[in-house]
Amino acid sequence: MLKGSCVALVTPMTSSGEVDWNALGRLIDWHLESGTHGIVPVGTTGESATLTPVEHKRVIEVTVEHVGGRIPVIAGTGANATAEAIELTDAAKISGADACLLVTPYYNKPTQEGLYRHYCAIADAVDIPMVLYNVPPRTACDMQPETVARLASVEQIIGIKEACGDAERVGAIRALVDDDFIVLSGEDAQTLRMMELGAVGTISVSANVVPGLMAAFCDCYLSGDHVGAADLDQRLQPIHEILFVETSPTPTKWALQQMGRIDEGIRLPLLPLSETHHDEVRQRLTAIGAL
Repeated sequence: MLKGSCVALVTPMTSSGEVDWNALGRLIDWHLESGTHGIVPVGTTGESATLTPVEHKRVIEVTVEHVGGRIPVIAGTGANATAEAIELTDAAKISGADACLLVTPYYNKPTQEGLYRHYCAIADAVDIPMVLYNVPPRTACDMQPETVARLASVEQIIGIKEACGDAERVGAIRALVDDDFIVLSGEDAQTLRMMELGAVGTISVSANVVPGLMAAFCDCYLSGDHVGAADLDQRLQPIHEILFVETSPTPTKWALQQMGRIDEGIRLPLLPLSETHHDEVRQRLTAIGAL
Protein backbone atom coordinates (compact mmCIF):
# COMPACT_ATOMS: atom_id res chain seq x y z
CA MET A 1 0.00 0.00 0.00
CA LEU A 2 2.77 2.45 0.88
CA LYS A 3 5.78 2.99 -1.36
CA GLY A 4 7.48 5.64 -3.45
CA SER A 5 7.62 9.32 -2.56
CA CYS A 6 5.31 10.19 0.31
CA VAL A 7 5.54 13.87 1.19
CA ALA A 8 5.96 14.89 4.83
CA LEU A 9 3.60 17.77 4.18
CA VAL A 10 4.11 21.20 5.72
CA THR A 11 1.12 22.81 7.38
CA PRO A 12 0.71 26.15 5.58
CA MET A 13 0.06 29.13 7.82
CA THR A 14 -0.71 32.79 7.36
CA SER A 15 1.77 35.42 8.48
CA SER A 16 -0.10 35.59 11.80
CA GLY A 17 0.33 31.84 12.37
CA GLU A 18 -3.19 30.64 11.58
CA VAL A 19 -3.57 27.44 9.54
CA ASP A 20 -4.16 28.42 5.91
CA TRP A 21 -6.78 25.93 4.81
CA ASN A 22 -6.98 27.20 1.23
CA ALA A 23 -3.23 26.88 0.79
CA LEU A 24 -3.39 23.35 2.21
CA GLY A 25 -5.82 22.36 -0.53
CA ARG A 26 -3.62 23.94 -3.20
CA LEU A 27 -0.56 22.08 -1.94
CA ILE A 28 -2.41 18.78 -2.05
CA ASP A 29 -3.55 19.48 -5.62
CA TRP A 30 0.04 20.22 -6.62
CA HIS A 31 1.23 16.92 -5.17
CA LEU A 32 -1.49 14.99 -6.94
CA GLU A 33 -0.51 16.66 -10.22
CA SER A 34 3.20 16.04 -9.60
CA GLY A 35 2.99 12.29 -9.06
CA THR A 36 3.52 12.17 -5.30
CA HIS A 37 2.66 8.65 -4.14
CA GLY A 38 1.35 9.44 -0.64
CA ILE A 39 0.69 12.35 1.70
CA VAL A 40 1.72 12.49 5.35
CA PRO A 41 0.01 15.39 7.16
CA VAL A 42 0.87 16.59 10.69
CA GLY A 43 4.19 14.86 11.10
CA THR A 44 7.30 16.68 12.28
CA THR A 45 7.42 18.73 9.07
CA GLY A 46 3.76 19.59 9.57
CA GLU A 47 4.59 21.22 12.93
CA SER A 48 2.42 18.78 14.84
CA ALA A 49 4.14 19.77 18.07
CA THR A 50 2.64 23.28 17.96
CA LEU A 51 -0.79 22.55 16.52
CA THR A 52 -3.70 22.34 18.92
CA PRO A 53 -5.49 18.97 19.10
CA VAL A 54 -8.43 20.50 17.23
CA GLU A 55 -6.16 21.81 14.47
CA HIS A 56 -4.28 18.52 14.30
CA LYS A 57 -7.44 16.51 13.75
CA ARG A 58 -8.83 19.04 11.27
CA VAL A 59 -5.69 19.01 9.13
CA ILE A 60 -6.08 15.24 8.83
CA GLU A 61 -9.79 15.58 7.97
CA VAL A 62 -9.18 18.24 5.32
CA THR A 63 -6.33 16.27 3.78
CA VAL A 64 -8.35 13.06 3.56
CA GLU A 65 -11.34 14.91 2.10
CA HIS A 66 -9.24 16.76 -0.48
CA VAL A 67 -7.23 13.72 -1.57
CA GLY A 68 -10.45 11.79 -2.05
CA GLY A 69 -8.84 8.36 -2.09
CA ARG A 70 -6.55 9.08 -5.04
CA ILE A 71 -3.36 8.33 -3.09
CA PRO A 72 -2.80 7.08 0.48
CA VAL A 73 -2.97 9.50 3.40
CA ILE A 74 -0.74 8.46 6.31
CA ALA A 75 -1.72 10.69 9.22
CA GLY A 76 0.80 11.67 11.85
CA THR A 77 -0.74 10.68 15.18
CA GLY A 78 2.23 10.06 17.45
CA ALA A 79 2.58 11.57 20.91
CA ASN A 80 4.69 11.07 24.01
CA ALA A 81 1.55 10.22 26.00
CA THR A 82 0.08 6.89 24.95
CA ALA A 83 -3.47 8.05 25.68
CA GLU A 84 -3.03 11.09 23.44
CA ALA A 85 -1.61 8.94 20.63
CA ILE A 86 -4.65 6.68 20.91
CA GLU A 87 -6.98 9.68 20.76
CA LEU A 88 -5.29 11.12 17.66
CA THR A 89 -5.09 7.73 15.96
CA ASP A 90 -8.77 7.08 16.58
CA ALA A 91 -9.63 10.49 15.15
CA ALA A 92 -7.55 9.73 12.06
CA LYS A 93 -9.38 6.45 11.55
CA ILE A 94 -12.74 8.21 11.84
CA SER A 95 -11.55 10.78 9.30
CA GLY A 96 -10.77 8.01 6.81
CA ALA A 97 -6.97 8.06 6.83
CA ASP A 98 -5.40 5.03 5.17
CA ALA A 99 -2.75 4.59 7.84
CA CYS A 100 -1.11 6.41 10.74
CA LEU A 101 2.50 7.39 11.39
CA LEU A 102 3.45 7.10 15.06
CA VAL A 103 6.68 8.68 16.23
CA THR A 104 8.45 7.16 19.21
CA PRO A 105 7.48 8.99 22.43
CA TYR A 106 9.72 12.02 22.74
CA TYR A 107 11.28 13.61 25.83
CA ASN A 108 10.25 10.95 28.35
CA LYS A 109 12.79 8.43 26.92
CA PRO A 110 11.02 5.05 27.36
CA THR A 111 12.88 1.75 27.47
CA GLN A 112 12.60 -0.71 24.59
CA GLU A 113 9.96 -2.60 26.59
CA GLY A 114 8.13 0.68 27.14
CA LEU A 115 8.17 1.34 23.40
CA TYR A 116 6.81 -2.13 22.72
CA ARG A 117 3.95 -1.72 25.17
CA HIS A 118 3.20 1.83 23.93
CA TYR A 119 2.66 0.65 20.37
CA CYS A 120 0.80 -2.49 21.41
CA ALA A 121 -1.60 -0.35 23.44
CA ILE A 122 -2.34 1.84 20.42
CA ALA A 123 -2.79 -1.18 18.16
CA ASP A 124 -5.14 -2.78 20.70
CA ALA A 125 -7.23 0.40 20.88
CA VAL A 126 -7.50 1.38 17.19
CA ASP A 127 -7.83 -0.92 14.17
CA ILE A 128 -5.93 0.95 11.46
CA PRO A 129 -2.63 0.22 9.66
CA MET A 130 0.24 1.79 11.60
CA VAL A 131 3.74 2.84 10.59
CA LEU A 132 6.34 3.19 13.31
CA TYR A 133 8.59 6.27 13.17
CA ASN A 134 12.10 6.22 14.61
CA VAL A 135 13.88 9.58 14.70
CA PRO A 136 16.24 9.66 17.71
CA PRO A 137 17.81 13.06 16.82
CA ARG A 138 14.36 14.55 17.51
CA THR A 139 13.11 12.29 20.29
CA ALA A 140 16.16 11.17 22.32
CA CYS A 141 14.76 7.64 21.91
CA ASP A 142 16.15 5.05 19.49
CA MET A 143 13.94 2.05 18.70
CA GLN A 144 16.23 -0.91 18.11
CA PRO A 145 15.76 -3.42 15.26
CA GLU A 146 14.86 -6.17 17.74
CA THR A 147 11.99 -4.04 19.07
CA VAL A 148 10.84 -3.31 15.53
CA ALA A 149 10.84 -7.05 14.84
CA ARG A 150 8.70 -7.72 17.94
CA LEU A 151 6.22 -5.07 16.83
CA ALA A 152 6.16 -6.35 13.25
CA SER A 153 4.23 -9.37 14.53
CA VAL A 154 1.36 -7.05 15.61
CA GLU A 155 -1.25 -7.23 12.87
CA GLN A 156 -1.91 -3.50 12.50
CA ILE A 157 1.78 -2.53 12.44
CA ILE A 158 2.78 -2.67 8.78
CA GLY A 159 6.05 -0.77 8.58
CA ILE A 160 8.51 1.81 9.83
CA LYS A 161 9.85 5.18 8.81
CA GLU A 162 13.51 4.93 9.78
CA ALA A 163 15.40 8.17 10.44
CA CYS A 164 18.08 7.19 12.93
CA GLY A 165 20.78 8.71 10.72
CA ASP A 166 22.42 5.40 9.79
CA ALA A 167 21.21 4.00 6.47
CA GLU A 168 22.62 0.59 7.35
CA ARG A 169 19.90 0.25 10.00
CA VAL A 170 17.58 -0.76 7.18
CA GLY A 171 19.59 -3.91 6.58
CA ALA A 172 19.44 -4.79 10.26
CA ILE A 173 15.66 -4.39 10.28
CA ARG A 174 15.13 -6.28 7.02
CA ALA A 175 17.10 -9.23 8.40
CA LEU A 176 14.60 -9.58 11.26
CA VAL A 177 11.20 -8.98 9.62
CA ASP A 178 9.08 -10.60 6.93
CA ASP A 179 9.28 -9.40 3.34
CA ASP A 180 5.89 -7.70 3.52
CA PHE A 181 6.96 -5.38 6.35
CA ILE A 182 7.42 -1.91 4.83
CA VAL A 183 10.54 0.14 5.43
CA LEU A 184 10.51 3.81 4.37
CA SER A 185 13.38 6.25 4.49
CA GLY A 186 13.11 9.20 6.82
CA GLU A 187 16.39 10.73 5.65
CA ASP A 188 16.19 12.17 2.14
CA ALA A 189 19.95 12.26 1.65
CA GLN A 190 20.21 8.54 2.51
CA THR A 191 17.18 7.28 0.61
CA LEU A 192 19.08 5.74 -2.30
CA ARG A 193 21.25 3.64 0.02
CA MET A 194 18.23 2.72 2.14
CA MET A 195 16.37 1.50 -0.95
CA GLU A 196 19.40 -0.56 -1.91
CA LEU A 197 19.05 -2.24 1.50
CA GLY A 198 15.32 -2.89 1.13
CA ALA A 199 13.37 0.31 1.73
CA VAL A 200 10.52 0.81 -0.75
CA GLY A 201 10.33 4.60 -0.65
CA THR A 202 10.57 7.65 1.51
CA ILE A 203 8.56 9.98 3.69
CA SER A 204 10.25 13.04 2.31
CA VAL A 205 10.85 16.64 3.32
CA SER A 206 12.35 17.49 -0.08
CA ALA A 207 9.17 16.35 -1.82
CA ASN A 208 7.57 19.53 -0.48
CA VAL A 209 9.59 21.64 -2.92
CA VAL A 210 10.48 19.18 -5.71
CA PRO A 211 7.61 16.69 -5.70
CA GLY A 212 7.97 15.67 -9.33
CA LEU A 213 11.67 14.91 -9.04
CA MET A 214 11.24 12.93 -5.82
CA ALA A 215 8.45 10.89 -7.40
CA ALA A 216 10.56 10.29 -10.52
CA PHE A 217 13.53 9.21 -8.40
CA CYS A 218 11.44 6.64 -6.53
CA ASP A 219 9.72 5.47 -9.72
CA CYS A 220 13.10 4.90 -11.37
CA TYR A 221 14.47 2.83 -8.53
CA LEU A 222 11.33 0.77 -7.98
CA SER A 223 11.06 0.02 -11.71
CA GLY A 224 14.63 -1.27 -11.80
CA ASP A 225 16.28 1.78 -13.38
CA HIS A 226 18.92 2.11 -10.70
CA VAL A 227 21.25 4.17 -12.90
CA GLY A 228 18.51 6.71 -13.55
CA ALA A 229 17.68 6.79 -9.86
CA ALA A 230 21.32 7.40 -8.96
CA ASP A 231 21.51 10.27 -11.45
CA LEU A 232 18.40 11.88 -9.96
CA ASP A 233 19.70 11.30 -6.44
CA GLN A 234 22.91 13.15 -7.27
CA ARG A 235 20.88 16.04 -8.66
CA LEU A 236 18.67 16.13 -5.55
CA GLN A 237 21.44 16.00 -2.93
CA PRO A 238 21.97 19.82 -2.83
CA ILE A 239 18.26 20.25 -2.07
CA HIS A 240 18.32 17.57 0.64
CA GLU A 241 21.23 19.39 2.25
CA ILE A 242 19.92 22.96 2.07
CA LEU A 243 16.50 22.11 3.50
CA PHE A 244 18.22 21.29 6.79
CA VAL A 245 20.45 24.35 6.98
CA GLU A 246 18.21 25.35 9.92
CA THR A 247 15.72 23.28 11.90
CA SER A 248 13.14 21.69 9.60
CA PRO A 249 10.62 22.80 8.41
CA THR A 250 12.04 26.34 8.56
CA PRO A 251 13.98 26.23 5.25
CA THR A 252 11.22 24.27 3.51
CA LYS A 253 8.50 26.75 4.46
CA TRP A 254 10.69 29.66 3.37
CA ALA A 255 11.39 27.94 0.05
CA LEU A 256 7.69 27.32 -0.55
CA GLN A 257 6.94 30.95 0.28
CA GLN A 258 9.54 32.04 -2.29
CA MET A 259 7.93 29.70 -4.81
CA GLY A 260 4.54 31.34 -4.20
CA ARG A 261 3.01 28.17 -2.77
CA ILE A 262 2.36 29.32 0.82
CA ASP A 263 2.44 32.40 3.02
CA GLU A 264 5.35 33.01 5.40
CA GLY A 265 3.71 31.68 8.58
CA ILE A 266 5.55 29.43 11.00
CA ARG A 267 4.95 29.00 14.74
CA LEU A 268 7.18 29.78 17.66
CA PRO A 269 9.53 28.54 18.88
CA LEU A 270 10.56 28.19 15.22
CA LEU A 271 11.25 31.35 13.22
CA PRO A 272 11.37 32.22 9.53
CA LEU A 273 14.65 31.36 7.83
CA SER A 274 17.58 33.56 8.83
CA GLU A 275 18.49 36.09 6.16
CA THR A 276 22.04 34.76 6.05
CA HIS A 277 20.73 31.61 4.31
CA HIS A 278 18.36 33.27 1.84
CA ASP A 279 20.74 33.55 -1.10
CA GLU A 280 22.02 29.99 -0.88
CA VAL A 281 18.55 28.47 -0.62
CA ARG A 282 17.34 30.61 -3.50
CA GLN A 283 20.33 29.61 -5.63
CA ARG A 284 19.78 25.90 -5.09
CA LEU A 285 16.07 26.18 -5.83
CA THR A 286 16.90 28.02 -9.04
CA ALA A 287 19.55 25.48 -10.05
CA ILE A 288 17.12 22.57 -9.78
CA GLY A 289 14.29 24.46 -11.52
CA ALA A 290 12.03 24.92 -8.53
CA LEU A 291 12.30 28.72 -8.63
